[in-house]
Amino acid sequence: MNNSLFKNASPASRRDLVDYLDQRKVGTRLLFAGNLVKQPYMKNQNYRISESLTVTDQIMNNTFWIGVQPALGSEMLEYSADCIQKFLGIKF
Repeated sequence: MNNSLFKNASPASRRDLVDYLDQRKVGTRLLFAGNLVKQPYMKNQNYRISESLTVTDQIMNNTFWIGVQPALGSEMLEYSADCIQKFLGIKF
């Protein structure tokens, strides 16, 4: 796997972006589970790891969900996208 695809190129942290969105009433949730071998229930389990879990850790530590559900209309979805664009300083 080409780990260079997963370099942290952003000067902002996930926490910064999630806090920014929360202040603007855009719902987010952190990725649940993530790297399963780091979950408490795995402590005394018998398992093997075939390769490095570096990318798995990056995903676990940097991923989050944006609130999306059928009741959200176009205006609400555009608002969420605009908030992310403003935070990142980009415009599509």
